[in-house]
Amino acid sequence: MAKLRQCAIYGKGGIGKSTTTQNLVAALAEQGQNVLIVGCDPKADSTRLMLHEKAQNTIMALAAEAGGVEDLELEMVMKVGYGKVKCVESGGPEPGVGCAGRGVITAINFLEEEGAYDKDLNFVFYDVLGDVVCGGFAMPIREKKAQEIYIVVSGEMMAMYAANNIAKGIVKYANSGGVRLGGLICNSRNTAREADLIEALADALGTQMIHFIPRDNVVQRAEIRRMTVIEYDPTAKQADEYRALAKKIETNTKLTIPTPITMDQLEELLMKFGILDEEDESVIGKKAIEEAEMCVVGIN
Repeated sequence: MAKLRQCAIYGKGGIGKSTTTQNLVAALAEQGQNVLIVGCDPKADSTRLMLHEKAQNTIMALAAEAGGVEDLELEMVMKVGYGKVKCVESGGPEPGVGCAGRGVITAINFLEEEGAYDKDLNFVFYDVLGDVVCGGFAMPIREKKAQEIYIVVSGEMMAMYAANNIAKGIVKYANSGGVRLGGLICNSRNTAREADLIEALADALGTQMIHFIPRDNVVQRAEIRRMTVIEYDPTAKQADEYRALAKKIETNTKLTIPTPITMDQLEELLMKFGILDEEDESVIGKKAIEEAEMCVVGIN
């Protein structure tokens, strides 16, 4: 029996984390892997492409209706989607009321107690809200649930900033929980020298860019139909990109304790790979060039 691998997917909000996770999981299922997705976001959108639904009923919502989580049964909260992937959403309270992280804690404890992590599972993927690595949202790494972390990132500054923050969170729990960073997944935004930039960021963090996912409109077309690309158009080039990512994660042995960088180092990376290679046509950019030229004239 293969060892169960528990992976958490983190990344900046809006980076395409849930879409990437579901397409990756669909590719793993296509390759014969038994997978469970645990959505750790109050929006409950971590399983919609697998189930072809707007949103799955969450453990927290069902518990509120039933009177408590102890009144729930596993089959009430778990659905089976594309590729026989098991799907669960933790959910959370209404916006502005209570801590959404409690939903993650409650959900994972409930799943363990009810035997959701059965011997036939190969992978569990936790799709975690944004770049939050505190409180309940840190539970997959803090409580030794997830051993592997993958960070979805792009060449945009805030996505890289979030990735560095997540790396800091991993370091905090690495020694006590054994959690490791498995790599960066670049979900391309077509920024300047993006692949080179993320490779450099990965190197600075002591990890790898495990895969570069190019931007392709077929992803959006599939999402409109609430499907992964693997299901919507299995012959698409983008489907092969997700298959390649799945294979790389399946065979990945490079699990490291990351080495977060400073804000100055992050800005240096952006200047080296993103900004200085492009002519800055902004008002501030032109002024900076004029001032630099004046300084040169003054020196001469």
